[in-house]
Amino acid sequence: MRIYNTLSCRKDDFVPIEEGKVSMYVCGPTVYNLIHIGNARPMIFFDTVRRYLEYKGYDVNFVSNFTDVDDKIIKKAIEEGLPSSVISERYIEECKKDMEGMNIRPATVHPKATEEIDGMIELIQKLIDGGHAYAVDDGTVYFRVRSFPGYGKLSGKNLHDLRSGNRTLLVTGEDQKEDPFDFVLWKPKKEGEPSWPSPWGEGRPGWHIECSVMSQKYLGETIDIHGGGEDLVFPHHENEIAQSEAATGKPLAHYWMHNAFLNIDNRKMSKSLGNFFTVRDISEKYDLQVLRFFMLSAHYRSPLNFSDELMNAAKNGLDRIMTCLGSLRDFAERAESGAAYDGAAETFREKFEAAMDDDFNTADAISAVFELVKFANTAMAEGMSKEQAQGVLDLLVQLCNILGINTEPKTELLDEEVEALIEERRQARKAKDFAKADAIRAKLLEMGIILEDTREGVKWKRA
Repeated sequence: MRIYNTLSCRKDDFVPIEEGKVSMYVCGPTVYNLIHIGNARPMIFFDTVRRYLEYKGYDVNFVSNFTDVDDKIIKKAIEEGLPSSVISERYIEECKKDMEGMNIRPATVHPKATEEIDGMIELIQKLIDGGHAYAVDDGTVYFRVRSFPGYGKLSGKNLHDLRSGNRTLLVTGEDQKEDPFDFVLWKPKKEGEPSWPSPWGEGRPGWHIECSVMSQKYLGETIDIHGGGEDLVFPHHENEIAQSEAATGKPLAHYWMHNAFLNIDNRKMSKSLGNFFTVRDISEKYDLQVLRFFMLSAHYRSPLNFSDELMNAAKNGLDRIMTCLGSLRDFAERAESGAAYDGAAETFREKFEAAMDDDFNTADAISAVFELVKFANTAMAEGMSKEQAQGVLDLLVQLCNILGINTEPKTELLDEEVEALIEERRQARKAKDFAKADAIRAKLLEMGIILEDTREGVKWKRA
């Protein structure tokens, strides 16, 4: 297995620290709103990486955090007149619903930043004691970037290129820094913001320190794989490396993996451009399995363009696979016993594994699945035994499960059952129980029923 390593800028052979085990940390979302489809890409991809590693026999310890204290969360809390913790808990639960809809398995551990403050204070103090950080009069603590000679090794940036005007390094209290390149580890308390006691006064952690602490606590000082979107390479992951390795003297991670950006109609996704979609928005038009299949249809390091045209193509492709699964189940039930499964379809497993072993090339892996579907359809047309059909079915199910495609047949609803659920949803909306109404819509979509709210009332159709 070879993985493209952002740190080395090449595909490296994958050799885990401990034989048979993989430690993997993936930066999770900041929970101040519903997750958007840009958040969904790394979630879906790294869930697939985990599934494949487990398929290969590894025991995977997978950690993905929730950033539940942040300027955006605080701003949202002030707007709604609620504690920050209420906002973050609300959107953690909403995030979990969307993850379930995309068939993303929960991490081994989902740590929250606010539950790891003591560890952050301990690490910051260690950095101060080692001369890598310093506190200023107002209680801000900065990391001393020039104290870490390897700064820039992940992003390829160097201090000569990073002028003080680089906005990604600027923070409140800039004039107190020893050096314009230094970044914040601890922020002093502000009116109306959550805060915690520390040796430097009441305050809260900077963004970068939380991942270093959670990675070390749950996975160890050096881990196998650290992942996230390419927007995190600099400054977030660069700063993680600096503070972690300055404290431990050991590599933070052996393999750094980053997925490329998601564009909308060939433009970068942006609220200001009006092309910003949440996963919940997409769920009103498509089964979220389609979104997952779409995300895996391109190599993770290639930019991916989102459009209705491409989503419909993904839906058609997924339908083709699901139709084949249904046909194989029916065929295996009614076919007569005869020749044992001879492994004729195993060549498609080999193609699938070859693609995934080559830097998790899910696009080529899906091509192997389509080849298997074609083989299955031909074999059914020509006639095969019950045992042969079951063998092909088992293989197709296994490969789909690695990709996170839910292979369970959908329960077919009768028209009167659909109407009853629509009425139940109408009553929930009337009672302003929007959570229940959304849950009913999601349930119907999962079962292949699309709802459309019109002036004439709710209309529905089968997907």
